[in-house]
Amino acid sequence: KMNSTCIDEQHELDHYLFPIIYIFVVIVSIPANIGSLCVSFLQAKKENELGIYLFSLSLSDLLYAFTLPLWIDYTWNKDNWTFSPALCKGTAFFMYMNFYSSTAFLTCIAVDRYLAVVYPMKFSFLRTRRFAFVVSLSIWVLETVFNAVILWEDETAIEYCNVKKSNFTLCYDKYPLEKWQIRFNLFRTCTGYAIPLVIMIVCNQRVYQAVQHNQATEETEKKRIIKLLVTITLTFVLCFTPFHLMLLIRSIFERDVNINKYTFDHKSGKQNYKIYRITVALTSLNCVADPILYCFVTETGRSDMWNILKFCTGKLNKSQGQRKHILSSSTKDTVELAILE
Repeated sequence: KMNSTCIDEQHELDHYLFPIIYIFVVIVSIPANIGSLCVSFLQAKKENELGIYLFSLSLSDLLYAFTLPLWIDYTWNKDNWTFSPALCKGTAFFMYMNFYSSTAFLTCIAVDRYLAVVYPMKFSFLRTRRFAFVVSLSIWVLETVFNAVILWEDETAIEYCNVKKSNFTLCYDKYPLEKWQIRFNLFRTCTGYAIPLVIMIVCNQRVYQAVQHNQATEETEKKRIIKLLVTITLTFVLCFTPFHLMLLIRSIFERDVNINKYTFDHKSGKQNYKIYRITVALTSLNCVADPILYCFVTETGRSDMWNILKFCTGKLNKSQGQRKHILSSSTKDTVELAILE
């Protein structure tokens, strides 16, 4: 497919901004999520269902982070895909898998904390490792099925740039959007973003109320928990809202391109496209925020990480049995709400 929607400024923007963001995410998120996998594995091992959700979240972030070098190359070459079309499909698939599996696992964590704090004596069957495993597996299967459409469709498009008098091979981010992409985007915005956001806000607000009214919790502890709840909610909003807002705007505006190409305002459409591209890059920062907020923000999480590092580097002059004991020792619930249970 050939079109002439080249925006010279857009390529200039991509060339500098995107590689910087993606390189930062790769450098920070890969080791952070590997550490997070280890910490969450220890939690899951010690009958903590939260560890299952955290493990899945870290795995999702890690798979996406591993595809970022390809996006770095793509944006560094000013939106010119130099790899095979199959690889383009694969990287687009993992990107969207990460977006929507992340929102799903973050919602599971919020609901789990809500049940633990607001109903500590009820719904114990929903807070078992087996239940968490079944839910996590279901999310992986559903997300794979829903995003499989990316693997079937043709994801590369040739763009002719009048300014440069050259062609670019675009990967996935076509302008204007195709009809199937518009329908798919509207469905995903509702199920993968709006519903999880409402659930997360409601759960965190109820946990906030429970913390405020709990007499056993010290004021400093209350402040720390509330600060964490606010940070978690804000991170979700900041990472995913701009992207979905622009996705919605593009889906509404670019639907008109297919209906009537003569009345469509291409200038505003291209402007929307540029802003949209920035929001895609910003979404990747979620891979950095997740392990920091959920695994390393607590004392027990940091302690586990320190033990793992010492274990891996062999600096613990302990017997094999003592080493095994260290690696199976439990962390408290990662989000510091265990005090309320």
